[in-house]
Amino acid sequence: MEKWYNRFTNFLGGNINYMKIFISEKLNNLAKSCTFPLYAVGGCVRDALAGLKSSGDVDICAPVSAEAFVAAAEKAGAKINAVYKNTGTVKLSFGEEGYEFASFRSDSYVRGVHTPVNTFFTDDIMLDARRRDFKCNAVYYDIKAENIVDPLGGIEDIRAARISTVAEAEKVFGEDGLRLMRLARQAAQLNFTPTDECLDGAKSNARLAADVAPERIYAELDEILHADLRYGLKYAQYRGLKILDETRVLDVILPELTDGRGMKQNEKFHLYDVLEHSLRAVKYSDPSVRLASLLHDVGKPVRMRADGNYHSHESESARVAADICARFKVPKKTSAEVVTLCALHMYDLRCDARESKVRRFIVDNLAVFDKLLLVKQADYSGCRDDLSEAPAVTKFKAIYADMVRENVPLTCAALHVRGDELIAAGVEKRNVGDILHMLLHECVTHNICNERKALIKRALSINASGIHMNKQSFN
Repeated sequence: MEKWYNRFTNFLGGNINYMKIFISEKLNNLAKSCTFPLYAVGGCVRDALAGLKSSGDVDICAPVSAEAFVAAAEKAGAKINAVYKNTGTVKLSFGEEGYEFASFRSDSYVRGVHTPVNTFFTDDIMLDARRRDFKCNAVYYDIKAENIVDPLGGIEDIRAARISTVAEAEKVFGEDGLRLMRLARQAAQLNFTPTDECLDGAKSNARLAADVAPERIYAELDEILHADLRYGLKYAQYRGLKILDETRVLDVILPELTDGRGMKQNEKFHLYDVLEHSLRAVKYSDPSVRLASLLHDVGKPVRMRADGNYHSHESESARVAADICARFKVPKKTSAEVVTLCALHMYDLRCDARESKVRRFIVDNLAVFDKLLLVKQADYSGCRDDLSEAPAVTKFKAIYADMVRENVPLTCAALHVRGDELIAAGVEKRNVGDILHMLLHECVTHNICNERKALIKRALSINASGIHMNKQSFN
């Protein structure tokens, strides 16, 4: 494991007396061997100055060309993994220790296009700082000299836990729509407050989020949904979503969700409209179900417009969630899980389902059972900010605990009979899967014991009486 040096720098004239910048031994040696100053920049410097735990992810830059840097890096023992001469970017590594280098540059954009149309290389650190997004990300650490360079006053923003843009907000956000998402993410993760000018600039350019590739939007949204995990700041994910809402970027990336803004709900159960309830469900949800919690009621506006009520909104939510996941190119496994959780989240909300039905429901949905309880809890807490356990969750946990204690089979694989044994006993091959499922239902409700002879006898009875008729009787 690499040794990490603690670098303490006295910042003269400022209110920060000591700052810890974490630089690896190999990167430190590279900087010392360079004939030019090599800087760490961006998040690693910002986080150190803010007193936040370092992620170990260090971006580096220098006022030299990519070719000049590559020559110095190779001499210091680095492996060069990629060179992009047009942008002056180099990806390099020392074993498992990876870095991205960028030459000092100034970029020009066509409004709303994420990629710069022109790049101009420079040795002026001020120009390099001006091409970035926020002042707090434009503070540099000279690794060899062990001092801070702050061209734009980023340290003051960091001290004030503030986000302001490196130039006029209208220009900064107009250049790159992805910065709209980055604003919400970084404000959430860091618990920094955007300035009014910053928020106004984001709001006036919100429509540019539509020009960003959906998968890039989703990558940022996913980080926002898990913003609390970056530095352990409670409810950071909710803060990020609220900034997306305030700037109306949320209307652009998730119009199906913001259709619920101002849409009232039954005041007996809800303090908030449909949109705010969804955001608060994310606020209180487990990290593993954040996307499902966000989208669990996304079908309510559709049902309200069609029928004047929210009846059967869960099935509509599943349909809309599937469309959203497809648009964002969400991984198939995650998408399928989100759709299923949206479809099931209302089951037995009033806790009036018979225990036998709940038992069958549990085994039918065992793969998502734990996460379904988490979504149900998030839904409940998001209604009135009530963090006590949801009644349905209490009921389901108790029934599941009884099933485990009784050692009932929870899957068809746990039955004491196999499909080939049923075929050998005379069950039609085409019926085996359905009959095994019915046997599982009977076992979990104690209509039959999980014993081989009893299972075969019951399977033959079902097979003889007709599979379709018996399937209906079990549902």
